[in-house]
Amino acid sequence: MKLLVVNNTASGLGDLSVFDFCRAFAEDGDEIIIRTTNGTSDLRTFLGDADKFDCVVAAGGDGTVSSVAYMLANTGIPILPYPAGTANLLAMNLASPSDIHEFVKMARQMNTMEFDFGEIELSDGQRFGFALIAGAGYDATIMKSAEFGKKLLGPVAYFTSAFANATPQYSQFELTIDNETIHTSGVGVLIINFSKIQFDISLVHQNEPRDGAFDVVVFHTKDAFGLIPALFAAILDRNGEFPERTDALEVYRGTTIEVKANPSLLVQYDGEVTSTNTPFKVRMMPAAATFVVSDECLKLYS
Repeated sequence: MKLLVVNNTASGLGDLSVFDFCRAFAEDGDEIIIRTTNGTSDLRTFLGDADKFDCVVAAGGDGTVSSVAYMLANTGIPILPYPAGTANLLAMNLASPSDIHEFVKMARQMNTMEFDFGEIELSDGQRFGFALIAGAGYDATIMKSAEFGKKLLGPVAYFTSAFANATPQYSQFELTIDNETIHTSGVGVLIINFSKIQFDISLVHQNEPRDGAFDVVVFHTKDAFGLIPALFAAILDRNGEFPERTDALEVYRGTTIEVKANPSLLVQYDGEVTSTNTPFKVRMMPAAATFVVSDECLKLYS
């Protein structure tokens, strides 16, 4: 087999286990090419010959994987998300194994599934891809505040940041969802493809990243404390048997969404905090990403 490994050494805690994966994977006749970035190199220069490989291994955080998947969108080229970031939420949503030898087995089997993908257009005209969640407001504030603590605390830094920012900016929202305009208010808006976040908490009742639509969630509360009942409901909802998320969350569905906020709010996508504020737009790219997945993932989403 021929593997192209795109390795982002700036992700997470500097996890180098992808090299252990490569050693464990290698058999007679295999070719493994590793191309490394510290966040400076343009990943497009790494992927020009991606179609010459059996699989592209994207080693890094969720932002790294999403960048690779966006550049390879609708090509059918298999992408193996290798979790080397802080939260690694995509790998969790895909039920990827944590053991390297199980990961090697999954790569050898080369089972693939197509998943929906999102494109976000920022207020400055830049466009990026996201696999998980894009949003503005409280979530972006948490991620920005957690940046300095991630190296020391790992995923716990996000919860520390959440408690440290308990009174986020409250804004009036204008949401345009598939040409229908909705006026509401709160401390944040999330555009969700995969719904599970840290500690296996699902933000919405169903995790449906293959249905061709986003869940749009508004944190309809004046402060973070108003989200606590919804958080407990999400913790209890392990098997899809506890659908209520309380009135603190407004949930809509759509394929093209524009978000405006007054006052404007900071924007993030897949954990990458941007330098821009609202407004922003997203559009659905149905079945655009091809991921190498585990047997458990096949059962979850088939």
